[in-house]
Amino acid sequence: MKITILGSGTSTGVPMVGCNCLVCSSDDPRDKRTRASIVVETGDRYILVDTSTDLRKQVIREKIPRIDAVLFTHAHADHIHGIDDMRGFHFIHKRIIPCYGDSETIGTISKNFSYIFKGLDAAGYAPLLESHIVSGPFTLFGLRIIPIPLMHGAMTATGYRFGNVAYLTDLSRIPDTSMDLLTGLEIMIIDALRYTPHSNHLNIEGALKVVERLKPRRAIFTHLTHEVSCSDGSKLPVGVELAYDGLTIEMN
Repeated sequence: MKITILGSGTSTGVPMVGCNCLVCSSDDPRDKRTRASIVVETGDRYILVDTSTDLRKQVIREKIPRIDAVLFTHAHADHIHGIDDMRGFHFIHKRIIPCYGDSETIGTISKNFSYIFKGLDAAGYAPLLESHIVSGPFTLFGLRIIPIPLMHGAMTATGYRFGNVAYLTDLSRIPDTSMDLLTGLEIMIIDALRYTPHSNHLNIEGALKVVERLKPRRAIFTHLTHEVSCSDGSKLPVGVELAYDGLTIEMN
């Protein structure tokens, strides 16, 4: 299994429009962050997590040849508004791709992007995705996937566990019942928005507390704002690092 960080940035991306701060002006490519997403490769199959606003740019950059399934974490714009970029893959393979998420997320996406699921004959749009609501473990292409319920401010979101790897973006709190699903992790990729507190996200301090409790072998902080420079990774504890676009993780 191979996981690629397609995007490691928050909803504004980094650089943020109109900003000339040190991070937004940085020449380090690791400080150029597109919106948060990953792709999981298992065998010759590609599982996309979220259709971020920057999806087209991300899959071209990483040379992703196709997508075989999509998992959605929640229905905020930065995680779903690249959904139309799935049309490019459809032009090539002509397949309707299965997508997965909790009932609220799938309901919102299906309503807001109905043509993606039903097609639109008058505009020449074919259906692209087929929705599946998940509330417990399921298997895709031989890979067992465990949905992890999370709190994202007052709303819910879904993280995903793939074997001993967990992807937990956009969260302010992990319920105790979900903590029980996250024991024995090798890799944990987790929301760590910035240094200052935020009502809907873990900040760096909050993410470090989760790491201390769950004790994964390796923790990777993602969904980062321009408050955080890639050079700040040197200040983090051993075993904790900052994500960057294009970072790859390979597991046996």
